[in-house]
Formats: sequence, C-alpha cells, structure tokens
Amino acid sequence: MLELYSQVAAPDGSTKAPGLLEGNVVRSFESKVLSETEHQFYLFNITSMGRNEHMLKAELRVFKWKPFRLTTKYHFCRLDVYELLDSSVRPWRGDLISSRLLPLHSQGWEVFNVTQTVSRWIGDNSTNRGFLIAFTLPSGNFLETDALSSAKQRSDSKKSYLVLFSDDGRRGAPNPYIAPTVKDVDSFPQSEEYSVIHPVTQKFPAGRNHPKSRKIRHANPRGHLACERKPLYVDFEDIGWAGWIISPKGYNAYHCKGTCLFPMGQGLGATNHATVQSIVHALKLNQDIGEPCCVPDRLNSINLLYFDDEENVVLKQYDDMVAVSCGCH
Repeated sequence: MLELYSQVAAPDGSTKAPGLLEGNVVRSFESKVLSETEHQFYLFNITSMGRNEHMLKAELRVFKWKPFRLTTKYHFCRLDVYELLDSSVRPWRGDLISSRLLPLHSQGWEVFNVTQTVSRWIGDNSTNRGFLIAFTLPSGNFLETDALSSAKQRSDSKKSYLVLFSDDGRRGAPNPYIAPTVKDVDSFPQSEEYSVIHPVTQKFPAGRNHPKSRKIRHANPRGHLACERKPLYVDFEDIGWAGWIISPKGYNAYHCKGTCLFPMGQGLGATNHATVQSIVHALKLNQDIGEPCCVPDRLNSINLLYFDDEENVVLKQYDDMVAVSCGCH
C-alpha cells in the first residue's frame, strides 16, 4: 500500500497521477490463514467496506516463496485458487477461480483478479467462506506448504492480502466558474441612470460618469490587503489524527484571506456577480449587502493512507482539500 501511495501521491499527499487509481478508495484486507499440510486457506473480513461504495476491482495478492529444503526433478508447479463453498467438511468443496504455471524455484508476488467472487460476497457476506490455495507438481501430487517456506522465512510484509478498488461516489465535480471575459461584460444592460463597471478593467464605460462614482473610486483603503492565497499547514499530530493516518504527516491546505472591496483588481478572479455586489456595497445602496467574500475558486485533492476501525490499511483520495487559487465571490 505504501508503494501504491508513492505512485499516486507526492510526499505531502497531493495527487500526482489522477488517472492511476481505479475509483478513489483502495482497501487492503489482511488474511486470516488457516494452513494445513497441503493447502492454505485465506479468510478476509470485508464488512468494513462502506455501504455506499461501488467496488470496481478486487485483487488477491499471494506471495510464493522459494522451496525450503525441497529436492525434486521438477522445475514448475501449478498454483490453483479456489473459492471455498463449504469449509466445514472434508474434502473441501470449491470453485476454481484461477490457475497458473509458475517456476518452482523462484519467489515473488502473484496477483489474481477475484472481482466476480468478491462482488457476490459484498452482496451477501454469508457466502464469504474464503479462498483455498493449492500448489501442485506436474506429477499431480500436492506440494506441501511447509516445503515452500519455513516460519523463519515468513514476514508480515509478505502475508497475503485482498485489495479492493472502489468509488464512494463523493468525487468533487470540476469547478464550473470561468473568469469573465470582455465579451461577457458587453452583454450587461446599461441604463442612463446607472452604469455597470467593467469587471475586468474596473472602469466605467466611456462617457458614463455616474455622480456617485467619486465615492467609490477609493473604497479599498491602504493597508487592506486584497484577496490572496496564504499558507495553512495542517499537522495531523497537532489535530489528533496522527494515530490513524500513516501518510502524509501533514499537508499545506492554504487558505484565502483579504478584502474584495471596489475596485477589485484583474487578478482576483472576481465573478460578474461579485463585481456588481462590490459596487452596491461601496455605494451603500443596501445596508444588508456586504462585500464579496474571498474564497477558494479552485481546489485540489490529496491522498491519505490510514488505518480504518478494523485496522485495515486504506488509501483514499479526498477531493477539495487544497486551495489552489482564490477569488472574490
């Protein structure tokens, strides 16, 4: 999961490969292994998956070890993955999910697509009896699991895992705001009684000097900083989240600060509505109307790697976590 996190996220958690993940949630479930001489049984508790999540893909990841003190003339073995249909009787009944031929004297991770099987378990968890994995020699004899590895060889990092890729349906939609252009402003109605100020140039149209315009020409006094983005580093230890978040340790969320008083500069990303509101506020035409707000107008996501309530490792992409730019709205 750390390797996957490093592929999709920068050290501060910011997304660097948006299209790499399938969905926005990756859950890793550690197996409960019930080993016997010839077979290995893997049971995964997937009940912590959210009800609103739509699973896109499920992968069973199994580490195959080199043989431990095994002498044989064979160079290959077959790895079979079964879905257990009944784990309470012997011989066990199961449906074959996948089978592949592997070099006997090599080791490494083997990944199996078990999406169809796990989809049934999510729909009815009572059918989740786990997986059975068997290693078979070309002679047809089962390869004992003890021959593949010793207890000393095994490590927590090489345990088998079930990895689920899903979408929780909470992805943020792209910000629909588009900065106003001159063409947008030219369509504004302009009467003799009141002239609309150009939102980009912050000037009255030529020949239309409204008598009240002198009162608002310098409505933004010196010392009042215009709307801009400021740093805001969030340390997860300071807010009490360090106990369950693995990575990152914190990130710069940024925040927006400053005034949106008339006249607003071109770089403030002010909407047409904010420009008109600033005029009304500056002219004090309505006491209930305040100045436009300095808020984020573009946000980016970050990725968190954390433990859920069941101690499973989860990688999740959270949208709208970093203020990229600020504007007057």
